[in-house]
Amino acid sequence: MDRRRMTAIGVLVATAGAAAAVTLPALAGEGTTPPADRTGGAATGVAPEVLDALRRDLSLSPEQVVDRLRSERQAAGAVARLRTELGADYGGSWLSADGRQLTVAVADPAGADRVRAAGAVPKQVTRGVGELDAVKRRLDRAGAQASPDLAGWYVDVADNRVVVLARPGAEAAGRRFAAAGGAAADAVTVRTVAEEPRLLFDVRGGDAYFINNAGRCSVGFSVVGGFVTAGHCGRPGDRTTGSNRVAQGTFRASSFPGDDWAFVEVNGDWTPQGVVNDFNGGTVPVAGSQEAPIGASICRSGSTTGTRCGVIQARNATVNYPEGTVTGLTRTNVCAEPGDSGGAWLSGDQAQGVTSGGSGDCTRGGVTFFQPVNEILAANRLTLVTADGGEVPPPSGPAEPPATTPPPTTPPAPPAGGDTDCTGQVTRAGSLAAGRSQTQPDGRWFRAPAGPQRACLDAPDGATFALTLQRWTGTGWRTVARADTNGAAAAQLATEGQAGAYRYRVTALRGSGDYTLAFSAG
Repeated sequence: MDRRRMTAIGVLVATAGAAAAVTLPALAGEGTTPPADRTGGAATGVAPEVLDALRRDLSLSPEQVVDRLRSERQAAGAVARLRTELGADYGGSWLSADGRQLTVAVADPAGADRVRAAGAVPKQVTRGVGELDAVKRRLDRAGAQASPDLAGWYVDVADNRVVVLARPGAEAAGRRFAAAGGAAADAVTVRTVAEEPRLLFDVRGGDAYFINNAGRCSVGFSVVGGFVTAGHCGRPGDRTTGSNRVAQGTFRASSFPGDDWAFVEVNGDWTPQGVVNDFNGGTVPVAGSQEAPIGASICRSGSTTGTRCGVIQARNATVNYPEGTVTGLTRTNVCAEPGDSGGAWLSGDQAQGVTSGGSGDCTRGGVTFFQPVNEILAANRLTLVTADGGEVPPPSGPAEPPATTPPPTTPPAPPAGGDTDCTGQVTRAGSLAAGRSQTQPDGRWFRAPAGPQRACLDAPDGATFALTLQRWTGTGWRTVARADTNGAAAAQLATEGQAGAYRYRVTALRGSGDYTLAFSAG
């Protein structure tokens, strides 16, 4: 591994600000003063190692790197303003291949003048990005029925459609899946790919840590009280030790599949810092978490392949891993390999996300997906720790969970039927293949008063099914309790909860078959 390339991971889309050039704090460690013969480093404050990484992976000259960073910073600010001004007519935005031109899609021609005034090119489209997201949500709800030959699906704002990725020969299966999910034919396109996404379990991205003295993953970003990382690394209650094997913390929240995030609360011996280890004796500062636009360059840090750069291809991507489907990921053309999972993604000094998984490798190239950090912060009400000692609060979001139809104000009545070993106010049944998940009741959610919540899950003998209770936080779903079946024994879940909106997720960890869920609230 070329550790010289690990210094200063980020330097991509800089935050919108008053300065006309991209400037970052000096980096600690070796090589903090750019040599005079490296064009652009001294002018921008960008470390030479990062210029080298961008030049290598994007085939750019130093001058082109600097120009691109400036263009991307301006684009990020313009997109933030236009998203608000256009409202429901905002159809998404993207940068050209060279990063110079920002295009903004508008569903109403009247918005074109606003786009031009911001220095961008308008493109007339049929659907706003909100409508595209609604189409994708319908596919997400049908995700358990997706064939293993479907690699995933995502919103393509440039094409103004939802793209379903099918392996060669499975294109018809992709079209059937889209139709079964209730998506209009003109809103979906099926593309043939050779991708085989998998989780990158053997991970160390930033500082390595160990789970229950066995599995190893990577710290993503520091937050007040601990750090965020990949959800497939551990479950609530799992213990962690640091790279020095000293007791470190405990998983307090984790979501996988469905999402791929986790929060680890550290003990008093550990102090979260707003930096990312550069694996070269220094650190890279984290100043915030402003989201970079589609088409922007981005770099990630991983202990297997070092610093690798590319561009953001799409947001709100669903990935159909063998272990289960994950939604809401960001798709990139950055390569990764096992051992890189869980690592930090940076645009300049702005945190973007934590590595989930990918397809391919850094010899042949590939794609890699990350869980956006702002979603992790919002879902868990976490505060990002920054390099200047400050703290960035979680982003605000909608007050109610997303729903295509009005939610019930009380749990739905149980369906008529026979008895089951699990009893409760509400009963639901379903069937799962290994690695798949379903949301109950009926793919929706229910309201519950403050007080006890109890549930029971029957699964096939010999199979292991997980039952998680999730509460809506205002911006996302947070796991508040979990129980697993054990052999022939049902999973029994009991917790005290505050008033709010809740849902259950049933996941087949091992084995497959029919299950019965019964639960009561209040």
